[in-house]
Amino acid sequence: MVEKVYVTYNDVHKLCQEAAPQMLSTLQPQLMIAIGGGGYVPARILRSFLKQPGCPNIPIQAIGLSLYEQLPVTDADTGVVEEIGTKVTRTQWLDFSSLGGMENLVGKRILIVDEVDDTRTTLEYAVKELQKDVEEVSRKLGREGEKTEFSIFVLHNKDKQKKGVLPTDVTDNSRYIAARTVGDVWICYPWEATDIEEHDRLAAEQKNKTAAA
Repeated sequence: MVEKVYVTYNDVHKLCQEAAPQMLSTLQPQLMIAIGGGGYVPARILRSFLKQPGCPNIPIQAIGLSLYEQLPVTDADTGVVEEIGTKVTRTQWLDFSSLGGMENLVGKRILIVDEVDDTRTTLEYAVKELQKDVEEVSRKLGREGEKTEFSIFVLHNKDKQKKGVLPTDVTDNSRYIAARTVGDVWICYPWEATDIEEHDRLAAEQKNKTAAA
């Protein structure tokens, strides 16, 4: 049976707070792109910690990517368990109606935010598609000389063999930040809970057991 790890909103808040100083010193993002739905909450929390005096808030854009399919199980307590699929489905893409057009990506330092790096397939797709969009717009505008940097932040990186591959300029230049590296466990995030009180109770129970061990 897969081990479940319960993460609370407080846990997420603290993980973002811990990671923010490194981002400010090395990444200095000018735009965040949250992968929905797990990247929305971390991106919003990060924005508060990345806010610099006298500077505007960092804009947050959202993209929707799905890599999971629901399969029925017989366990009445767990209901439906999501199994990792093999194909990324684009459900939502960038909307620059309030910021201009896709040209706003060119020459920017862009931070992609998600909750977990599991098989890395979703992150690979996101980076490749965004890079492709930037390259296309750069050519049209004659701005190929402007460098666009993509960085990645996840709350949890699962220490397992990955199916997806990230560009070397991301992995080799410290532009990949994981707040925590964990085993191949099932991470239960608070925004997935239908009963938040029960979720927090299980999280507290789990932490107490770990502390007592």
